[in-house]
Amino acid sequence: MAGLIGAPLAWLMVADLPPIEINAGYPSLIIAGLLVGVGTRYGSGCTSGHGVCGLSRLSLRSLVATLSFMAAGFITVYIIRHLLGA
Repeated sequence: MAGLIGAPLAWLMVADLPPIEINAGYPSLIIAGLLVGVGTRYGSGCTSGHGVCGLSRLSLRSLVATLSFMAAGFITVYIIRHLLGA
């Protein structure tokens, strides 16, 4: 919790905070949030939980989950940026 407050304050000592910019509308944000929730439920945990805690325990299930999350992210970015041209 201290880092959530301390990091921006430390940054302010060096430079201005970058502006917050979200290039998506409310429907996209709502759908994205719901998909994250569904993925967390189906994946039996969150991406960081599998990636940090699961991999450090050498869990095969977490390895498969993390690889799946990463592949889905790569594919999504490729489709949106290169095939749809957004």
